Amino acid sequence: MSAPDAPPVCRRAPATPPEVLLGAHVSTAGGTAEAPPRAKAIGATAMQIFSKQANRWAERECEGEECSAFADALAATEVRVTCAHDSYLINLASPDAAHRARSLDSFAAELRRCEALRLDYLVSHPGNFMDDRASGLARNAESIAAGLERVPGRTGLLMETTAGSGTALGSTFEEMAALIAAVPEQLRWRVGVCVDTAHVFAAGYDLASSYDDVWDRFGDAIGFDRLRVLHLNDAAAPLASNRDRHANVGEGLIGAKMSVFLAHDAFQGLPALLEVPGPDGHGPDAAELEKLRDLRRKGRRAAAARAARERNRSRRGSGHHS
Repeated sequence: MSAPDAPPVCRRAPATPPEVLLGAHVSTAGGTAEAPPRAKAIGATAMQIFSKQANRWAERECEGEECSAFADALAATEVRVTCAHDSYLINLASPDAAHRARSLDSFAAELRRCEALRLDYLVSHPGNFMDDRASGLARNAESIAAGLERVPGRTGLLMETTAGSGTALGSTFEEMAALIAAVPEQLRWRVGVCVDTAHVFAAGYDLASSYDDVWDRFGDAIGFDRLRVLHLNDAAAPLASNRDRHANVGEGLIGAKMSVFLAHDAFQGLPALLEVPGPDGHGPDAAELEKLRDLRRKGRRAAAARAARERNRSRRGSGHHS
């Protein structure tokens, strides 16, 4: 399938009127067809799943009956954007050739399952370089390209920002941009970015007090046309701690500033997914999503009020100089 015929990464989900599509990572216990009803039960309009057990190498294929059941279940929901998150064991930047080959096989299998289930995106963490950073980034890009070449199709690949622990790549916007730029141009149309708010906070981007500066830096380094999905997690670990710890909405160190994030014009029409413990430790529920909707409403009202004040100041300034 050629790039113009497939839904490229740069195409946003339709949303009229513009809105953030809210959802969560939901369980596939009992089979992938069980995930859409769980998303529906919490009022989700976007959904992320694992297509296999994320902490095991064992692979599987999604075949006809499973794919049909998933499609039928999805059609009975309001979910408009679907993602899978790939296995935590994959390390496409590994200096160990055998481990990298095994990771590539697993990565390609993830892409095949996404294609079979007709998922919009596969979310993947950049790898751990373990030896030399530049060499690791080159290996990571080469392996991404190999996987996309093995599995052509409609599913976009979204590289997720990381907290920067250990030798993890992708914790700075500039490094993420370099990784994407290293993917061959003919494949790059399938590659975008998933921003995890808890990760970028832990990586040193202060969403709580330097919000506009953070997104100016993102726009300059990567560009908002590459941003396809948000992992909207509050941060349980301190700023610049490089620790990946998620908190429930409004209970972490980003807190009420989530309302500013949800109101940002650049994020309207994007899917925002929760990966948080939830009130009982079993994942986000309908109340957690309602918190996000309430924060978005507050943020949009505050943004509209700020815009009105700026217009009034501009009018007064123009009148003063006339």
